[in-house]
Amino acid sequence: MSIRSPSLVDIFLRLWYNFGVKLAFFDIECAGVHKNIAKICVFGYVLCDENFNILEKEDLLINPRGKFELTDRKGEKGIKLPYDYAEFKRYPAFPAVYPRIKSLLEDGDCYVIGHAVLNDVKYLNLESRRFRLPSFCFRFTDSQLLYMSHKKDFSRQYGLEHIAEDLGVEFTPHRAVDDAYATMRVVQALCNEYNCSFSSLIKTLGVKPGTIANYGITRPQSSGMKAYNAECTAKKQARSRARIKFFDNLSRKRIKRGGLMGGKTFTFSRMVEDVVETSVPLVDRIYELGGKYSTHIEECDYYVKGEADDTVRTANAVSMGNIKILGLADLKELLNV
Repeated sequence: MSIRSPSLVDIFLRLWYNFGVKLAFFDIECAGVHKNIAKICVFGYVLCDENFNILEKEDLLINPRGKFELTDRKGEKGIKLPYDYAEFKRYPAFPAVYPRIKSLLEDGDCYVIGHAVLNDVKYLNLESRRFRLPSFCFRFTDSQLLYMSHKKDFSRQYGLEHIAEDLGVEFTPHRAVDDAYATMRVVQALCNEYNCSFSSLIKTLGVKPGTIANYGITRPQSSGMKAYNAECTAKKQARSRARIKFFDNLSRKRIKRGGLMGGKTFTFSRMVEDVVETSVPLVDRIYELGGKYSTHIEECDYYVKGEADDTVRTANAVSMGNIKILGLADLKELLNV
């Protein structure tokens, strides 16, 4: 029987598989996570080329060497993994699959991607330490950060289910390989949106990968996230300066007897307090008219809130029933400002 020599196409495909750019999407499920232990029970992954042709797709079940603890102390707020928990005892523990996982994630020709991936990388770190194995060493990108950068919205953490629904991707939550597959489809949808490859996508969105090496981890970052964090820090510092000015002014106030507001106590929402150009003159006026200011809503007769003020503090004031709720315009009219 003759043996066919490999064609140029065969050789090219083999070289592409071995040396071409690949994408490794992975997700991890744990039987329980504690401060120094993450009992990994499933490592699901999808390996594909940069055109999203799947090369490998598998759920690696792992004996977590411990019981399943997927709820809080009250037995509530837990998740239900779509596996038969008793089945995990038949599988090897983490050290047995460690070489395979390490080989996959540390392939130099491979981009590693996960959703909210920092947690999964931390789990790998904890299990490596737990079983006294060498640290993983690879770079990784977060599909959640890619989506946030795409939406230009860093004010919330988008769950995989939300993103998948937004981009029309169907999957079974908490089945690791399905989560990895859904993450791949999310990234594929983003690449289609920008009509580019994955390597071009991360450049377009200004995303830089995170790293793990020597048990140290750095988180993925993006130019948009950095700008958002800088803006949040500036706003926080401005609020801090405003509160110092507000309470410094308040500390010098003395109650006057009599007056139109004699015996009346006022409290402002944080939103109103922080705008010192408005709040400080209003407090001055309250004390001029014989009233006083308190930071405790249970002590006040009048609670002043800003527009679209839906904070817990404001909700508590409204729920008390015995407090007069005022807007800024109402307060100015009451004080004859």
